[in-house]
Amino acid sequence: MTGADGVAMASASREFYQLRKYALQTGPQLALAQNYFEHALIPALNRMGMAPVGAFRLDIGPGTPTYYLLIPASSVDALVTADLRLTDDGEFMKASAAFWEAPASAPAFARVESWLLSAFAGWPKLVAPKGEKRIFQLRTYESASYAGHVRKVQMFNEAEIGIFTRTGLTPVFFGDTLIGSRMPSLTYMLTFADVADLNTKWNVFVNDPAWKELAHRPQYADAEIVSNISNLYLSPLGGSQI
Repeated sequence: MTGADGVAMASASREFYQLRKYALQTGPQLALAQNYFEHALIPALNRMGMAPVGAFRLDIGPGTPTYYLLIPASSVDALVTADLRLTDDGEFMKASAAFWEAPASAPAFARVESWLLSAFAGWPKLVAPKGEKRIFQLRTYESASYAGHVRKVQMFNEAEIGIFTRTGLTPVFFGDTLIGSRMPSLTYMLTFADVADLNTKWNVFVNDPAWKELAHRPQYADAEIVSNISNLYLSPLGGSQI
């Protein structure tokens, strides 16, 4: 971030995030999971002080059907103990019974993976978009070395986030992976009105002179700092607060 707004954001306390991926099977699991998120899990997380919580459907990307949850918190401890604390919440246990206690003969999901992320200094808190219809782009950058990863995070913090916002891209969060697969890596989320809006705004960004200058600095050469990019398109589920 640049200017007064960027200084204010950089000085704020950084959040932590848990990004959950629910691999599902077509059929009853979809409605069961969505009902669980909307009526049991998200309200319970809110009661723990975790908000806003995002719930998303994977629209474009490998492995559909898949749902994602994005859970923000002010501390790592809050995230890693959340599931244990859920069992002390009587309202949650009642509302979650169908999902939480699903039998092995009719499981509620195929598998769940999760990542623990730390917000970037240059974007220390999640920013939820306005309530109109949106799509989301979830991008993960892997690096071949820890040195390359650190330089890519530095590139975002020092200049790239500022170019994003100036050229019309709208970030939701940026997270450095602390625990998870495919490390070292970072993940960030952008939001758009629709796919046409996404394509238009990315085109403005990639043709921006400041971005071209930044991307051609030797220390930020893509071949050295990014070894793989995954790119998912998501839409919000009912009950999503993002």
